[in-house]
Amino acid sequence: MNVTVARIGRAHGLKGEVTVELRTDVPEERLAKGAVFATEPAEAGPLTIASTRVQAGRWYVRFEQIADRNAADAARGVSLVMDADEGDEDDAWYVHELVGLTAVRPDGTEIGTVVDLQSMPAQDLLVVKQPGGFRAMIPFVTQFVPEVDVEAGRVVLDPPHGLLAGEEPEATGETTGG
Repeated sequence: MNVTVARIGRAHGLKGEVTVELRTDVPEERLAKGAVFATEPAEAGPLTIASTRVQAGRWYVRFEQIADRNAADAARGVSLVMDADEGDEDDAWYVHELVGLTAVRPDGTEIGTVVDLQSMPAQDLLVVKQPGGFRAMIPFVTQFVPEVDVEAGRVVLDPPHGLLAGEEPEATGETTGG
């Protein structure tokens, strides 16, 4: 099974360096010098890592096959993929396993559909498209995502008030003076 390790972002500088959007928990291992990746689309690769660096939490990569800014610009949006076995961890999922799951509240009320998982510095964000088209970003932590059931095709969400579209303000019990 092919899984996405990273997606190539913007060009950085003139010598072919690019930013990458990580899709792995272990970038130090996956993005090591000399690592060779198949790509999606396939005609963009394979790509071999020449060097990596991290600055202010962002990963920058140079590939042997990308020598200048024009080539780096052309590679934007290309996914770096690798063959991976299903993991043994109970609480770890690949993005492709999450996308398409139905998002429901703990009481079973449908919220929407999972459309992406964004890797952020603090934690991953589960992106849920609600029926009205609003995309809610829910921190992918146990407190807000207490259950993921890939086999049943659903994920249970219990987000704090205000993260979902159409929520009425919570009653505070306070009254305004007049």
